[in-house]
Amino acid sequence: MEVRIDILGLDSADLAETASRVLSSGAGVAPKVFERAFEGGELCVEDLGLSAASVRAWRENFELKLLDVAKVVGEEGGTAKAVLGLEGGGSVECVRIPMPGGDGSKSTLCVSSQLGCRMGCAFCETGRAGLSRNLNAAEIVAQVLTTRTKLGWDCHNIVFMGMGECLDNLGEVAQALRVLGDNRGLGFAQERMTLCTSGPAGAIEELRKLGLKRLGLSISLNAGTDEKRSALMPVNRGNGLDELASSLAAYPMRRNFALGVNWCLIPGVNDGREDAAEAAAFCAKVGRCVVNLIPYNPGRAPIGRAPSEAEIERFASLLTEYGCAVKKRATKGGSIMAGCGQLGGPPCRESETRSAQTLL
Repeated sequence: MEVRIDILGLDSADLAETASRVLSSGAGVAPKVFERAFEGGELCVEDLGLSAASVRAWRENFELKLLDVAKVVGEEGGTAKAVLGLEGGGSVECVRIPMPGGDGSKSTLCVSSQLGCRMGCAFCETGRAGLSRNLNAAEIVAQVLTTRTKLGWDCHNIVFMGMGECLDNLGEVAQALRVLGDNRGLGFAQERMTLCTSGPAGAIEELRKLGLKRLGLSISLNAGTDEKRSALMPVNRGNGLDELASSLAAYPMRRNFALGVNWCLIPGVNDGREDAAEAAAFCAKVGRCVVNLIPYNPGRAPIGRAPSEAEIERFASLLTEYGCAVKKRATKGGSIMAGCGQLGGPPCRESETRSAQTLL
């Protein structure tokens, strides 16, 4: 049986070119087919004035596959996690995060790029089972369109900070960015999308070659010496801090761009004065940075405890003292295993589960 082409993996130009190549007639409606696909999450060709043969050809060659909503869990404040089933087995998780300071109408969607992860960071739940496979571009885009059409999550921003290392799957992630940014479809501006990476060797350079100068970027740092970062993040053994800083310093930055430097704060591990000084030294090598201070969210096998508010304030003050711009990230999603570093574990504690119907 011939495999059909999933429209969600194509931008409008790709669809027009592919339709012209594989269809003997009816390819001229490709722009309208694309628009309808991203408006309603369906492949609609029957009422576009095509012959029965052309309609049948579209159906035989193309498809649109949303993901199955296996479970949705939420907590007070609006943070919610969707567990989405993949064709062929397995599931990925994405999280809706209300944007701070707003009226609740805008939110960020945290999406996944892999089923599992091979980076093995000590503080992250996703890497415990290793990497099963990469997601393709259609599966990445489907997370956005599935949560929009089935759950009503009309998110303003997208951050690749879910399951997986996005730069370990750069080809498919890059195509997903093109599809998500297509103005005939969802039309996300580059500055409304952010890639969060641990910085695998050579990956920043490969990203730079794409020329996406308005794309957001953040680096998961968490330690300011090679010894400590390698213990927390094995990726550092192949790409030390000096190399990482050099590649980030060479990354093209628009005038109002600031690199996000994510620091998962773990009491007794990386919250000392020397840690703050080392973080500041790294930022000084890179250029304009903002340290995103993220409280550690313990998972199934914690390496520490969550920091208290006083500990967060203390470390933020140390970073400021050393000249860093700091954003304190509020703890969200921890009660439903939706916080940073918790995806891919048990979806939630049973007592806190709500059905998808409850959250629609």
